[in-house]
Order: sequence, then structure tokens, then C-alpha cells
Amino acid sequence: MKTLSRILLGATLMGASLLAAAADNPLSVHILDLQSGQPTAGVGVTLEQRSGAEWRVLGSAVTDAQGRVRALHPAGQALAKGAYRIVFKTGEHYARLRQPTFFDQIPVEFKVEDTSQHYHIPLLLSPYGYSTYRGN
Repeated sequence: MKTLSRILLGATLMGASLLAAAADNPLSVHILDLQSGQPTAGVGVTLEQRSGAEWRVLGSAVTDAQGRVRALHPAGQALAKGAYRIVFKTGEHYARLRQPTFFDQIPVEFKVEDTSQHYHIPLLLSPYGYSTYRGN
């Protein structure tokens, strides 16, 4: 019984730690399927920052079962002012579903002016269209 209690305590603390880290992260994304209204899990997402004429990759992740990446910006690094791009790898998602799509990937460019804010970028997705906006 002590072992089970320790395992449960460890899992609880780890979960709380992950949620705290996500809450401190300045950037998150969420993908919802427009046809079904359901979260879109398993989509690769890359964060890039403009450096001169080039884009520099800062990090990447895959959406969870709720269609979210709660902490896309690299942990421990301050968010800097500037131009950013999130690339949603939607073609890979639809290939797994064996469903045709018009968009192989969806780049969303945005600028950060206030580094104290949280930036949440939802993507509403279908095989032949998408919409995005700044969430909260």
C-alpha cells in the first residue's frame, strides 16, 4: 500500500509540475477539427523566430489528446520581441487518416511586442480550409 501511495504521489507531483511549467510558458496552441468539432491530436507543430532573412527553429512538439501544445516556447528562455512563425504539419496528420488535404502545412506568422503577455494561437482545421486567431 505504501508503494502505491508513493507512485500516486509521484504521478500527482509530476503532473502538477508539468502544469506549472505550461502555465509559465508564454506560447500555446490548440487545434480543433472543423468537421467534427473534436480536438486534433498528433499534429506536429514547430516554432520559429525570424533572424534577419532566415527563420530559426526554437522548438517543436506534437498536439496532445486535447489537440493542445501547452508549452511551445523553449523552457527557461525569455520570450523576445520580434517576428515568429508557427508551422502546423497538417499534411502528415491527414496522411495518417488517409484523407486528402489541400494544405501540407500551415504557417502562421505573428509578432510579439509585449513579452509579458501569453500568446495562444488556436487553429480551426479542415482538409480544405483553416482559420486562426489570437486566443487567450
